[in-house]
Amino acid sequence: MIRSALSRLPGLGGWSEDPLWASVYDWTVEHPTAGGALWRVGINSDLRRLYRAADEIGRQPAGSRILDIPCGGGVALRGLRPGQGVEYVAGDIAQTMLDRTMRVAARRGVADQVAPRIADVGALPFEDGAFDLVVTFTGLHCFPDPRRAVVEIARVLRPGGVLTGSALLNDTGLRFEPLRQVGRVAGLLGPGCTSAELETWLAEQDVADVVLETSGAIAYFRGVKRA
Repeated sequence: MIRSALSRLPGLGGWSEDPLWASVYDWTVEHPTAGGALWRVGINSDLRRLYRAADEIGRQPAGSRILDIPCGGGVALRGLRPGQGVEYVAGDIAQTMLDRTMRVAARRGVADQVAPRIADVGALPFEDGAFDLVVTFTGLHCFPDPRRAVVEIARVLRPGGVLTGSALLNDTGLRFEPLRQVGRVAGLLGPGCTSAELETWLAEQDVADVVLETSGAIAYFRGVKRA
């Protein structure tokens, strides 16, 4: 599995399970005031930037197909509108994550649009050009082979479709290096990449007009696949 656990610190759990960190992350995102404060203190990042990135989902017209990979606990569902009329595929390697996502979908009144799917981002079980939008929030840094993940994500995106996401990149500052190192020892983070590497990988897959903005430890990126 592309996010299979490496060596793990006791009690954290790996991504193929239901790690404690995933619950903490979901809680911060769902509690803007307290969570926003924790993001500012912990990673010097503005949580509202994640909300704005997720808004891309709500702008998709009826009939669109959206892939959320890895969906984790369903934090991106905040961008999906009830009655929007899209097909939202929530992909993850862990059934526990998919179960949590569907509970969130039901609570938000969008479960009728969400289809959970076990999916390995290193070999996505979808046809070329299957989606109008692919979102990948705080996932790229978790993958053992982030370049391969970019290849697969771009492959399933239709020409003219949008790719948007966020990641803990390796060049967001020495201040965050201990965070990256601890995450790797815990088996929660993979090798990651720099902003230059990410932009190169996207260009290789014909993803153009890339905008990459940094908010503390987190970088947000958006691009369009060439027609």
